[in-house]
Amino acid sequence: MPNIELRTAGSRDIVRCAELLGELFSQEHEFIPDPQAQKRGLELVVDHPETGRVFVCVIDGKVEGMVMLLFTVSTFLGRKVALLEDMIVDPSWRARGIGTLLLRHAVSFAESEGFGRITLLTDRDNSAAQEFYQRAGFLFSSMRVMRKPVEVL
Repeated sequence: MPNIELRTAGSRDIVRCAELLGELFSQEHEFIPDPQAQKRGLELVVDHPETGRVFVCVIDGKVEGMVMLLFTVSTFLGRKVALLEDMIVDPSWRARGIGTLLLRHAVSFAESEGFGRITLLTDRDNSAAQEFYQRAGFLFSSMRVMRKPVEVL
């Protein structure tokens, strides 16, 4: 039986989390992995917990999965809300309940901190992920995602 620990990521976890993000982004249509960018992004959250949390699943001493909650505010709800980003489990640990553990951990955190909602995005054709999130109580929204790249001045 493996030793499993769920915890908030620290600086020592950034390199491994960036590796996991490389795996995730290589699966998504819109993204190309950039290890340095992923490390910078992780540092922005890990070093500034007021912006969000990165939760990791450590199995036998190695980070094998992660999920991130980014914090914002809903003026509609008049409460804090979270964006669930970058959920990934190492391929060798998939279909063993690790994703469910990570998701439950993130949801439990949001509940305990008084968040009013968690929003997430999936690729349109990723039916396995959508079914996974639906089983966990997530619902489809009629809202549509739009993005505008912003250039650094």
